[in-house]
Amino acid sequence: MRTVADVVVAVNIWPALGYASAVPSDSYHHGNLRTSLLDAAVATVTEHGPQALVLRDLARQVGVSHNAAYRHFADREELVTEVAAIAMERLVATLQQRLEQVATNDPVLRARRRLAEIGRGYVDFAVSETGLFRLAFSSTATVATAASSPAHDPLGLLTTCLDDLVGVGFLSPEARVDAEATCWSAVHGFSALHIDGALNGDDAERDAALDRLLVAIDRSYGASTGTPTDPRDIVATTDE
Repeated sequence: MRTVADVVVAVNIWPALGYASAVPSDSYHHGNLRTSLLDAAVATVTEHGPQALVLRDLARQVGVSHNAAYRHFADREELVTEVAAIAMERLVATLQQRLEQVATNDPVLRARRRLAEIGRGYVDFAVSETGLFRLAFSSTATVATAASSPAHDPLGLLTTCLDDLVGVGFLSPEARVDAEATCWSAVHGFSALHIDGALNGDDAERDAALDRLLVAIDRSYGASTGTPTDPRDIVATTDE
């Protein structure tokens, strides 16, 4: 029968022979375990979707026991909240990058294009990072606390774009009320229909359809102040 001393010797001799320890370690000696688990979680969600997020599997991936992983995340819900926050941060970064690409000195045209670009950025993220996109809005805690951090708050960016439209006289104050719900519902629904396969088509067809959606929103907002609009002002494709 093996004694405790035998086990200790076996565990200690494996590294000396050039092999990994035969017993999973409860500590993570070559980096930050929490960060490693989150990195593995993001990679898993990106490749396999939110349903593949299992804390025990992540622990196995980074080479630690599940007990070590549970010291950092009490349960799957806590892990989902953390990964959803990372997803939301990446979504916001995508939207900000789109907004920074708008280059025009015309204040009205700039405000209109910024609203259109935030819509395109949202759809781009949904299509290119589908797993993270799904997870970002599956965590009630993450969505509820997003407004407390600009880096995690896509709604805050949308609100600023809509306020800018009012500021330049393109969108009336009356039509501004609850405009976030209109815009967000439109692009979120558009995204969901495309990533779930209900709306088929290649990238060019999707982009053209998105242009038409954004033009419709732009036209309705211009109509609220009697401002004429030209679809060519905001389209990204060339079939308009």
